[in-house]
Amino acid sequence: MALKERFSASLKEAMKARDPKRLGAIRLMMAAVQQEGIAKRNENLSDEEIVGVLARMVKQREESAAAYDQGNRPELAQQERDEIVVIREFLPRQLSDDEARAAVKDAIEATAATSIKDMGKVMGALKANYSGAMDFAKAGALVKELLAPK
Repeated sequence: MALKERFSASLKEAMKARDPKRLGAIRLMMAAVQQEGIAKRNENLSDEEIVGVLARMVKQREESAAAYDQGNRPELAQQERDEIVVIREFLPRQLSDDEARAAVKDAIEATAATSIKDMGKVMGALKANYSGAMDFAKAGALVKELLAPK
């Protein structure tokens, strides 16, 4: 089932269950996807593009939750975390730390990378193969660690 269809089905379920938090989060996702479509002048975004939008939404909410925690606003931070839980239901399963390390090693071997100068090639290979399933900030740190001179 395409992501947009999953959004609609989940929206109906949340309405029937009278779950306002879930309903609000799904509506936010649908609005963000629609906004991205308008910005790209393409109403029919691919599932990969939608996954990118959702990944950005998760990152924004993680940053907001951290800011609310620092500002001593735990109720707002919890609201952001609740939205993250709903958004992640629509994202592909995230790789574990061990799986991410193995994927980075495979990408380094596949691109024949030997130094930090080759980091762009490695990251490009990772993004092509693991879009939406990997945190690329953490992956970048892993690539630097594995390509650093010993």
